[in-house]
Amino acid sequence: MQRYGSVIRLRPEHRDTYLRLHAAVWPEIEQALLAANIRNYTIFLHGDLLFGYYEYVGDDHDADQARIAADPHTRQWWKLTDPCQESLADPRSGQWWAPMHQVWHLTEPSPASGPTATPGTGPSQPSTAGAPPAHPDLP
Repeated sequence: MQRYGSVIRLRPEHRDTYLRLHAAVWPEIEQALLAANIRNYTIFLHGDLLFGYYEYVGDDHDADQARIAADPHTRQWWKLTDPCQESLADPRSGQWWAPMHQVWHLTEPSPASGPTATPGTGPSQPSTAGAPPAHPDLP
């Protein structure tokens, strides 16, 4: 299983439309995503930024992404959602949503060993030197 995160800007003038569409995602869209080995797809909103997260359980992400892009229902859905968004991706990348790099992940604890952390997948690991103190509301 691979985790994917991405970000895009939500155009303020289309916020209500976007939220209304996602309050009732078409079943055909959900089926296309599931058929393309996408699981646990979630979109979060913070201010005018949309953060998307999903888990990929297939063997050929590029082929599954192409299958989604070729799906006629998905193409119709994108005609409605794309005007609501402003891409933050490098225009030369061919991406609409800007990919994000995993920095850290807490895994499920095994009964004997307790929780473990998975290092990030970015170019380097962040240092904890000079990091802010722990949040007072967290253990």
